[in-house]
Amino acid sequence: MPMVSKVFTPCPLGPLTLKNRFIKAATFEGVMPRGQVSEKLIAFHAEVARGGAAMTTVAYLAISPGGRVHRDTIVLDAARAAALRTLTDTVHAEGAKVCAQIGHAGLVANTLSNRQPTLAPSARFSAPAMGWVRAAEATQLAAVVDNFGTAAAHAVAAGFDAIEIHMGHGYLLSSFFSPNLNKRRDAFGGDVVRRAELARRVAERVRRAAGDGVAVTAKFNMDDGVPGGFWLTDSLVTAKLLQDDGHLDALQLTGGSSLSNPMYYFRGQVPMAEFIASQPAPVGLGLRVMGRRLFREYPFEEGFFVDTARQFRDTLRMPLILLGGINELTTVDTALQDGFEFVAMARALLREPDLVNRFERGDRATGLCVHCMKCMPTVYTGTRCVVREAAGLRA
Repeated sequence: MPMVSKVFTPCPLGPLTLKNRFIKAATFEGVMPRGQVSEKLIAFHAEVARGGAAMTTVAYLAISPGGRVHRDTIVLDAARAAALRTLTDTVHAEGAKVCAQIGHAGLVANTLSNRQPTLAPSARFSAPAMGWVRAAEATQLAAVVDNFGTAAAHAVAAGFDAIEIHMGHGYLLSSFFSPNLNKRRDAFGGDVVRRAELARRVAERVRRAAGDGVAVTAKFNMDDGVPGGFWLTDSLVTAKLLQDDGHLDALQLTGGSSLSNPMYYFRGQVPMAEFIASQPAPVGLGLRVMGRRLFREYPFEEGFFVDTARQFRDTLRMPLILLGGINELTTVDTALQDGFEFVAMARALLREPDLVNRFERGDRATGLCVHCMKCMPTVYTGTRCVVREAAGLRA
């Protein structure tokens, strides 16, 4: 075991103090039928909290019906806020903080299952949206900003300690950053500053709605992983704009595109057979034909975003949360020595929700996750580690 000086020490995140440096990253839980808050959703996050993470993140709460990924996405309205209060109370009772990830799916929204139109910076075809998506009008974007503020207020009412704004993976705010997707020539496009305008307005509105007692962070793309997409030459500038505006308490650094290159932020072998089996027959047929073009394989490496994220650590003063294939305690220790305030873990905590406690007790310094990626297709039936399930350890 390495000597670690800061991994299990408290650290501020805006107005909060987290008991250690581990955050459970948002992973779509897949147990919200028709957008309802289920007992399984509550149990999912309670187990992570009990396992030692300082904060767990409820994944992707949509700000409006049209912003859902699909029909089982929770829309963070007043009714869901009341139901989510049980979840936040349960997590708090286990000794952890809890964060609400809020966003609009944009080009990644499934308009067929949502039966709602979605939005894009510029008109284009979207496979996830199953059709042509029209460019958003200025009045629609003003409504998006207001909807983010309303959702943030609902998150506060539900008892969340933090709010994470989704600015990554080709979702709406992320798509506005991208020179490949945003061809506008108005206040919301044309150069790097104007492409950041919508996200900056959203951050300001969420901060105003959240008040001073709740942390506000953003999941932020460093690199879209697609030709002509958002990359360091623009993302470093955009991150500094967000920092200097002063509305965010931290950035969680990520990359990749759910629209065009999702494996860029997963890495590892693509479980194509399992993906096909999890889908309705027409979608499965499409995956047989086009799946390998969409799901490009990248070799898994421990801490695969570290080198890119260091560019942001060298540029920014604000707190940063490191994400990306973190499974070893030495990686966490090195990240803190490099100046990152927190690390976010996802797959490792699906395999072992109590991994943080095991690290702290000294049981081991490496998690059991083998990065097989077979958890990915389970999002349609309840996100889980299939290796853990086979061992009879599913919660």
